[in-house]
Amino acid sequence: MTSVPDQASASPASPFSIPVFRAIWFASLASNFGGLIQSVGAAWMMTSLSASPLLIALVPAATTLPIMLLSLWAGAVADNLERRKVMIACQAFMLLVSALLAATAWAGWMTPWLLLGFTFLLGCATAINGPAWQASVGDMVPRAILPSAVAMNSMGFNLARSVGPALGGVIVAAAGAAAAFVTNAVSYLGLLVVLARWRPELPPKLLPRERLGVAMLAGLGYVAMSPKIKLVLLRAGIFGLGAAAVSALMPLVARDLLGGGALTFGVTSGAFGFGAVLGALSSRRLRTRYSVEAIVRSAALALAIGTALTGASTWLWVALPGYMLAGAGWVLALSTFNVSVQMSAPRWVVARAVALYQMVAFGGMAGGAWLFGWVAEQDGVVTALYTAAAVQFVAALLGLWRPLPQIGDDNLDPRGDWQEPDTAVPVEPRSGPIVVTIEYRIPAGSIVPFLAAMSERRRIRRRDGAHGWQLLRDLGESDLWVERYHVSTWLDYVRHNQRRTHADMANLEALRAIHVEGERPVVRQKIDKLFHRDRSAHPLPGLEANLRHPVHRFSAKRPFGKRCIHSGCTRIIAYFL
Repeated sequence: MTSVPDQASASPASPFSIPVFRAIWFASLASNFGGLIQSVGAAWMMTSLSASPLLIALVPAATTLPIMLLSLWAGAVADNLERRKVMIACQAFMLLVSALLAATAWAGWMTPWLLLGFTFLLGCATAINGPAWQASVGDMVPRAILPSAVAMNSMGFNLARSVGPALGGVIVAAAGAAAAFVTNAVSYLGLLVVLARWRPELPPKLLPRERLGVAMLAGLGYVAMSPKIKLVLLRAGIFGLGAAAVSALMPLVARDLLGGGALTFGVTSGAFGFGAVLGALSSRRLRTRYSVEAIVRSAALALAIGTALTGASTWLWVALPGYMLAGAGWVLALSTFNVSVQMSAPRWVVARAVALYQMVAFGGMAGGAWLFGWVAEQDGVVTALYTAAAVQFVAALLGLWRPLPQIGDDNLDPRGDWQEPDTAVPVEPRSGPIVVTIEYRIPAGSIVPFLAAMSERRRIRRRDGAHGWQLLRDLGESDLWVERYHVSTWLDYVRHNQRRTHADMANLEALRAIHVEGERPVVRQKIDKLFHRDRSAHPLPGLEANLRHPVHRFSAKRPFGKRCIHSGCTRIIAYFL
């Protein structure tokens, strides 16, 4: 079972026309059924082990908290290792934990904190599996149908959610929570078989893997220098905070407001999932008609109204429409956030970008579950739900101040045309630090557009791993400008240049258009011998420490209008005559 998304050929009409996506989707659907049945069992078992609303609300929080803690590390793992193998390891671990959970419950040894511990372990495996699974979708389908594939994944989960909780309620009512845990353990087997058979045809890795710490910093740096992704994370975090209450407090609504039992809880969970399926099915049509911002804002309003309805309901027939509306808003917003992140990051860093999105969104949900569980304990479930609805309404209004950008316009595929330069001085991959300078000849009348283009250049350089970026103007030759940056090693320099995308060419072409006609920028690579990794101790004590401090210390009062713009540990020094 192989897959190679052919970007050049005509894109399939649907992700389900691709065999590997179809097989994994159905196997994941079965696994999602098991996971949701397990969630119902865990949530309802907690109501029998403890009457505390806080402990009950911590059951979903124990699943989402590991996503906040481990996602970035998991994203670095998924970007450096074969994602299929990462998913197989996670599924096997979840099978083992689910089997132990079932055995403990069956033996009657379960306590509230032991239940939270097992749930936390399952959440850890889910957190590690998530970035690999989300990023692997791009390995199965062409980029053109990636949004549809992500929406179908959301639909699959919520299709299971529309029936799984009700089925879970039946299983718990008939055979107890331990039977629900056994069902979950068995549900992992099909996905393990499909993943074991899948043989993705991935492009060969020409460079060695990054160390995980370096890879995590690179992911953080990329997102920090990507305005579109940062805005998505801001909106997702606030949305997740308000969205947490509707699911975290669902057992309390079923028990206290509706006066029901495990079956009522399953029916309300099913209504939420059914609404989510309707939202996923409508997402493709909505994307063709409305902007990303309009979809997310409408979804947040739908979730706010649905949450308020559940708080106002003492009858099941009133609560079910509220849960359906909340479910539709939930999946529309989260799938749109997910697609926005994946379409805004190139393949080399997509798992880390998705991981950071999950960290923020599910971290907000974990915090919201704790917050609204505490409010429910202090002032009641109704107050907690109304408060969550108000937070979600604020999240919708935030779009008026920080609207989400449209996605899919940038070609983030690597250009693949950069050639490693020959050097007169022998270098090895670990040689460094490497200092790079690019000399530009800019006419006097083009300085303003040049500075604007270099501002974008600075963002691109830092996004792709450069440090210490500077822009300098020569005092002896007025048309000579020098861009300067450094990287830790020669291998980092190669990585930095191989990360260049087709979308970055617009900036390079703008610089070429400004450059003096008939000349090209001059690129020079230098190695810093004073701080070279293989050097012996410097013979002059204290010299290295002194030189670590910047030698460019300019005052704003000095002539020529010199200025220094500080951003973190990076300086942009522009000299104006």
